[in-house]
Amino acid sequence: MTLETFWFILIAVLFIGYFVLEGFDFGVGMLMPFLGRSREDETDPLAGDKRRRLVINTIGPVWDGNEVWLLTAGGAMFAAFGGWYATLFSGFYLPLFLILVALIIRICAIEWRPKINDPQWRKWCDVGIGIGSWVPAILWGVAFANIVRGVPIEMQGPNHVYVGGFFNLLNPYALLGGATVTLAFLTHGAIFVALKTKGAMHDDAARLAALLAIPTLVVAGAFVLWTQLAYGKGWTWIVFVVTVIAALAMVAMTRLRREGWAFVANALAIAGVVALLFGSLFPNVMPSSLDEAFNLTTTNSSSSHYTLVIMSWAAVVMTPVVIGYQAWSYWVFRKRLSLEDVPEVAAGLSPTDAPSEATAGK
Repeated sequence: MTLETFWFILIAVLFIGYFVLEGFDFGVGMLMPFLGRSREDETDPLAGDKRRRLVINTIGPVWDGNEVWLLTAGGAMFAAFGGWYATLFSGFYLPLFLILVALIIRICAIEWRPKINDPQWRKWCDVGIGIGSWVPAILWGVAFANIVRGVPIEMQGPNHVYVGGFFNLLNPYALLGGATVTLAFLTHGAIFVALKTKGAMHDDAARLAALLAIPTLVVAGAFVLWTQLAYGKGWTWIVFVVTVIAALAMVAMTRLRREGWAFVANALAIAGVVALLFGSLFPNVMPSSLDEAFNLTTTNSSSSHYTLVIMSWAAVVMTPVVIGYQAWSYWVFRKRLSLEDVPEVAAGLSPTDAPSEATAGK
C-alpha cells in the first residue's frame, strides 16, 4: 500500500466517523420541532420547553466533540492532497460556505439557548438549531454524490479548475444523495433519542424511528444501487450488500424496539454508504466530467512523500488516543435521561443560573 492510498483510506475513515457520529446530532436537531411538542396528556404549560431541553440534553456532552472528525478530515485532506482540497473548496465554494454558516448558527444556538430565560429567545435558538442541522445534512449528501459522479474540471496551466456553476451540482443523482443522507440522519437521530431517554420521550422517539425506517430504506437503497451500477467496482458489491443488510436490520430492530442494535445497524449502514462512495471514487479523488485526462487522482493531487511520511507517524500515534478518549466520554455519559431529569426554570431565573443544555451531564 502506498502512502497516497493509506491517506485516502484514512480520510474516508474520518468522514465515516463524522457522518456516523455527527449524523445523529444533526438528526436530533432536525427532529426537535417534532419530539419537542407537548403531548395531549401533558397538562404542564412548560412541558414543550422541557421536552425540547431534554432532546438537546441527549447530545449535550458529545455534539461538539463529534465535530472534531470534520475538522480532522478537512485538515488531513489539506495536508495530504492539496490539489484535491484546493479544487474541491474552490469549485464547491457556495455549498461548503452554506454548510459552514449553518454550522456556526447551530453552535451559537445550542450554546446560547439557555443564556436568556425568555421563550421567544429559545424559540429563535431552536430555529437556528434546525437550520444548522437541515442545511448540512442535505448539502453533504449533494456534495459527496457530485464528487463521485464527476464535475466539470479542466486544466488551466498546471492547475485543475472547476468550471461549472452551482446549478451543475443540482442533478438527479446528487439530489437523491442529499435525500439519502437527510433521511439517514433523521432516522439516526430518532434512534439515538430513543436510546438515550426513557419514559414518554423514549416511546415517542421509538415510534418516530420506526416510522422513518421504511422511507430511509427505500431512498437509501435506490441511491446505493444507482451508485454501484453507475460508478462502483467489482469489490464494492461487498460493501453494497453489507450496507443493504445493515439497513434491513435497522428496520427490523426499530420495529422490535431494540434501540441499541438499531443504532449499530444504522451506523453500519451510514458507514457503508460513505465507504461505497469512496470505494467507487478511488483512485480518483475528483473525476472530471469533461475528460478523464483532467481527473484529480491520489497521485497527481498528493503532497510530497516526505510530508506523507511525517503525517503518517503523527496519525499512527495520535489517532488511537483520540478514538480512545472519545469512546471513554461516551461511556461516561451513557445514562438514559427522562423529563424528570430536566430541572425547572423559574420565571425570574437569571441567565447565569439557567441550566445549560449544551453542557448537560458534564
